[in-house]
Amino acid sequence: MSAAEVDAVVIGAGIAGLAAATTLQASGCEVVVVDPSDRPGGVMRTDHVNGYVVERGPNTSLIKGPMQAFLASRGLLEAVEPAKTEGQRRYLVRDGALVPVPTSTLGFATSPLLSTRAKLRMLAEPFIRRGKPEAESVAEFLGRRLGSDVVDSLVGPFLTGVYAGDENRLGAEAVFPGLTRHEERFGSIVVGAALSSFSRGEGKALRGSYGGAGGFGRFARQLADQLGEPPALGSRVVGLGRDDSRWRVEIESPTGDMTLSARRVVVATPSLEAANLMRGVSGDVAAALEAIHYAPVASVPIGVDRDKVREGVSGFGFLVPRTEQRSLLGCLYMSRLFPSRAPQGKELLHCMIGGTRWPEVVHASEHEILSRVYEDLDAILGLDVEPAPLGMAVWPRAIPQPDRDHGARMRWAQGRLAEARGLALAGCYTGGVGVSDSLVSGVEAARSLI
Repeated sequence: MSAAEVDAVVIGAGIAGLAAATTLQASGCEVVVVDPSDRPGGVMRTDHVNGYVVERGPNTSLIKGPMQAFLASRGLLEAVEPAKTEGQRRYLVRDGALVPVPTSTLGFATSPLLSTRAKLRMLAEPFIRRGKPEAESVAEFLGRRLGSDVVDSLVGPFLTGVYAGDENRLGAEAVFPGLTRHEERFGSIVVGAALSSFSRGEGKALRGSYGGAGGFGRFARQLADQLGEPPALGSRVVGLGRDDSRWRVEIESPTGDMTLSARRVVVATPSLEAANLMRGVSGDVAAALEAIHYAPVASVPIGVDRDKVREGVSGFGFLVPRTEQRSLLGCLYMSRLFPSRAPQGKELLHCMIGGTRWPEVVHASEHEILSRVYEDLDAILGLDVEPAPLGMAVWPRAIPQPDRDHGARMRWAQGRLAEARGLALAGCYTGGVGVSDSLVSGVEAARSLI
């Protein structure tokens, strides 16, 4: 077994790991990135199927201020493309029909999604007394501040699209950290949101939703190309331990096993894989990471003839509330957001199914998954012909489900690792499940070691 010394090792070549590696490299570190996959990007995978550009993982992302600053500093702003403004129109399914989600004060005032009583209850939010959101679920926190009708009609469906989860189990502090801070600081999430809009942070968030220019798989490759040494793909870290002032990283590789000695290590893997590596460092931290639950999701892209959808395809897409009693979580109109993703005269619909609503999706056959998707699409959109399947990706552990204790758990784990010196965690379970949050988690992990 060969051995070598390096400044830093990043375990995982997903978006968090690549962001950590480029940040460490920019500080002057010699960095080795290790990942068992055959390509960089983690769940960011893009395929070309029969003229369609199909995402297997995330489809769109917000570009928050820190991510915008990161991309700008590396000349990568052109690696992402904005969704068409048509994507500002979003829908919820109500009693089997598509209802627009309000995006303005007037829209909320006239929307059938909320009763008059619910709208009046929202106006009382600035006068609601402070609570203890760190001990509350999303449903408890926002139900207390905005009313249960808002949670059932708007918040629950929104979390279906982002987390594929249950607002009664997801923790308020983990899912909506900004809103819980607003309550703590200003006594009101409405007042806090209004005042914070005038504050300046790192970078300036870009408006709207974005995708990778040519797909997020291509975006990941462009980010990996920024590294002086390409990621060591097809290699797996099987051991992590401490040797005096340095970290020992044991790697299995098709070209031969080796051990790296590094001053800094970023573990940018899903939490279960991170827990397995932490056993040789801290059994308590490993146990804390093991306690993080995930929701399974099947990502099902399909192609349809534009004139064969009776309801038409327009806008961002739709989400399906739990009260509709359907398997489908939601559907993105990808060819409306990015027209080049589908052939002329076709539409690319990206459907999501599973989550906490149907966790058995991981054991279902492809036929059963497609049958459920087609049945729900036909009921909601109306299909005059059977769609064309474009393959599917079933992710048994797709999206972390941070509970009430998640924030405290992660602060404790990060604190323990800070004591170990030179070791940090990054990934979508550490501070947000979106692409932007995952990228920033890698940047912050790297900065903590520099």
